[in-house]
Formats: sequence, structure tokens, C-alpha cells
Amino acid sequence: MGDLQNQAENLSSFLRSNLKSEVTANRNKLAVNQEGLTPQELQKAVNKFVYHQNLNSTHWVSLKGNVVKINRFKHTKKTKENKNPVSPSIITHGW
Repeated sequence: MGDLQNQAENLSSFLRSNLKSEVTANRNKLAVNQEGLTPQELQKAVNKFVYHQNLNSTHWVSLKGNVVKINRFKHTKKTKENKNPVSPSIITHGW
């Protein structure tokens, strides 16, 4: 769950209603207890939750083995460099 600890209860109720299965929560993990459920189906359901909560611009869902993870995008800040820096004016004004 990572930084979405406050969404854990919402996700568990969403999975209970969509998958019609038992969902148990431990610290930062949710376990789904259903025999006929494939990891790909669980990933689709979690991805649907992320989309419905408008978190898809900041988070993405990954599948590794039988584990579905919600990851946060790593946005890097780019520093803006001036490609053609303006040099100070050397013209003397005589007024």
C-alpha cells in the first residue's frame, strides 16, 4: 500500500464488493482469499480502484509473481537552463 495507508479500508471494501471474496488486512498489506482468482484479475480490480479514486496520475499498479503492488510515480524536477544566456549590455549611454 505504501503511501496510501488511508485508502486501505476503501480498497478492501472495493475488492470485497467487486470480487465477492474475503479480504484481510495486515499492517500495509491486503490478502485476498479466493481460490479461482488469478493475479491478473486482482491486478485489474486494483487498477480499477486506482482509476476510480483519481490516483492514476500519481500511482500505478504492478504485478510480480502473485503480488500486486501500488507504486508511486517518481517525478524528477528538471532545472530550467537558459540555452542562450543574455550577456549584460556594454553600450554606454550618455544621457
